[in-house]
Amino acid sequence: MRTVYNQRHAAHAATHEFFRGRLVPAFEVPARADYVLQAVQAAQLGEILSPFDHGIAPLERVHAPAYLRFVQGAHAEWRSLGGEGDAFPAVWPVRSLRSDVEPASFAARMGLYSMDSGTPLTAGSWEASYWGAQAALTGLDLALGDEGSAYVLTRPPGHHAGADFFGGYCFINNAAVAAQAARDRGMARVAILDVDYHHGNGTQAIFYERSDVFYASVHGDPSTEFPFFLGHADERGAGAGLGFNANYPLSAGASNEAWFAALEGALAQVAGFAPELLIVSLGVDTYVEDPISHFKLDRPEFAQLGRRIAAFGATKTLFLQEGGYATEAIGHNVVAVLRGFEEGQG
Repeated sequence: MRTVYNQRHAAHAATHEFFRGRLVPAFEVPARADYVLQAVQAAQLGEILSPFDHGIAPLERVHAPAYLRFVQGAHAEWRSLGGEGDAFPAVWPVRSLRSDVEPASFAARMGLYSMDSGTPLTAGSWEASYWGAQAALTGLDLALGDEGSAYVLTRPPGHHAGADFFGGYCFINNAAVAAQAARDRGMARVAILDVDYHHGNGTQAIFYERSDVFYASVHGDPSTEFPFFLGHADERGAGAGLGFNANYPLSAGASNEAWFAALEGALAQVAGFAPELLIVSLGVDTYVEDPISHFKLDRPEFAQLGRRIAAFGATKTLFLQEGGYATEAIGHNVVAVLRGFEEGQG
């Protein structure tokens, strides 16, 4: 399997973040991708490619242009106003406050285009995220071609980013960009399977009223786990999308047996959709020693996950890197999934 590697990911290098109300060292750091790259190289999984620039138009098919302009220029504006270091939002237009008018105030726009205070906006956030989306589109090129599958190694992750907001370490929703691009290239049905510990609220919201992209997620129960306000089992889609969204929330500390049972439920629903392309939002923060998550998967279970995705039998499969914050273990866990997938293909 070929890997598309976003060499520019390190442009986004936060030093700190807010976690549970405290300023702590950042969990989402460049070393995450570095360790995965080392593991992929050591495993000799296949050729490692650089992303091709597909331009901004595919991003604008998913994200609001005004939002993209903001992320592109936000840190420079922050610095021009006397800001130092990374920028954090501090106010949000919740409930009765208006969000349909873009304020002139930089602080207000930071709140308008964000969902949390735990996602630092750095000098390189746009560069890393833009090229992450290009890596996803390049991986899609491979998966839709003779390759049949590909793995995209990039950071920051993407599945928490909505059409017009960032958060959960995410700025551009790589899975959504790839899914929309696949639709634009003529694929009638695309499915996204999200196995990250945290629910992909951005991905769900983008496709919630659509019947051409099926979103299924196995994740920590939002009653206690980030992103808290989306990811419940009763969220099944709306309008034309009713029945095309499936959430399998599990309590923190759930057993591996419960996790795989939920996975089977999600895959059964995806199978009924009969997708022409399966996109896997591959978070490995389900790892037993992940510092911000509470599931119990280890290397054997990650290999089992890979084999099960192979057994699903999708004609085309695209793996996109999402979470995983046990930095030194992340590479081994990702390789276990990808090796398991290749073994399952026979």
